Amino acid sequence: MGALELVRQELPEAAKDVRLNLQSVLETTSLTPAQKWGVAIASAIAAKSPRLRDALVQDAMAEVDAGVIEDARAAAVLMAMNNVYYRFRHMVGKPIYGEKPAGLRMNRLMQPATNRVDFELMSLAVSAISGCETCVRAHEKTVTDGGITADQVNDAVRIAATIHAAAVALETGETAATEAPLMSV
Repeated sequence: MGALELVRQELPEAAKDVRLNLQSVLETTSLTPAQKWGVAIASAIAAKSPRLRDALVQDAMAEVDAGVIEDARAAAVLMAMNNVYYRFRHMVGKPIYGEKPAGLRMNRLMQPATNRVDFELMSLAVSAISGCETCVRAHEKTVTDGGITADQVNDAVRIAATIHAAAVALETGETAATEAPLMSV
């Protein structure tokens, strides 16, 4: 049994749909193994779930090389910075901020360990979790211009959404194994 399966079984009954979705979105996907695992790991990091991250990394190591895992980490970290900065610019809506240089280093975006399109797909997933419209639009354009299909984008965001939901479910402090039924009075 894989590490992710063990975590999946710990999800509470309230997250039954997420438990089922977590299995299906990683099994039925139009993405390559590198894209699937990279998006999932980057999403778990963005969702701030060490348990999910560690389980995904453990399972991914059987299918992908270390470069995919490193790119997932780098995408999550860079988007943690960029999503805040560009979401601010978008929310304020004042042209003056759009005229100012970001002045933020992001060389890894141009020099990933794997390839630029996969790195951008990971960045798109993280940006969707973070809710940065500007970043989502920019990364979606880059990946589709790079040959990623709408089905692949959709699958990447489905993975991101499900990983995020699983992280929230794990944070509830309840597990399927320890849930006690509500007592009626």
